[in-house]
Amino acid sequence: MLWELFVIFFRVGCLAFGGGYAVMSLIQRETAGTGRIGIERFQEIGALSGMAPGSIATNSATLIGYEQAGLAGAVAATTGMILPSLILVVLLAAFFIRLHDRLSVRSAFYGLRPIITALIVYAAISFGFGAQTESGQLFGWETLGMLLICGGCLLAIVKYKLHPFGVLLLSAVAGIVIF
Repeated sequence: MLWELFVIFFRVGCLAFGGGYAVMSLIQRETAGTGRIGIERFQEIGALSGMAPGSIATNSATLIGYEQAGLAGAVAATTGMILPSLILVVLLAAFFIRLHDRLSVRSAFYGLRPIITALIVYAAISFGFGAQTESGQLFGWETLGMLLICGGCLLAIVKYKLHPFGVLLLSAVAGIVIF
């Protein structure tokens, strides 16, 4: 069980480009999609992981590992999740010091931006509407509530320049009231 958790999250960690939110759909496929945990429980884990300090992907790995095999499972899943990034950062840092002035290197990083943006949008859609699509009802009152909260958060941050932490708290209160 521990080795399996390590391998699952090592594989996810190898493909983790774009930050934690971009990887959530892959974690969902590897865990909830295989029947290890339910889709609703995965959404709860994602919400808890997003509120905790640190990467949502690493926090999700830790919580899933803990639920599957206790403290040892949390350590195995977290190690599997962060080890590929650690190895890659160490290797790239050694070469990037010599190559950072080249136009091709800068261009490659600019080319990754649209892909990462698409991964984040896909993760938001699949995470936000995952339970609704399973039940066959995509546009219900829950969807309307989520869209209203999302629009209100966007308005609060962009127009009124509220601090994101305050917006997070207000959206949590709105979620409690609506749902």
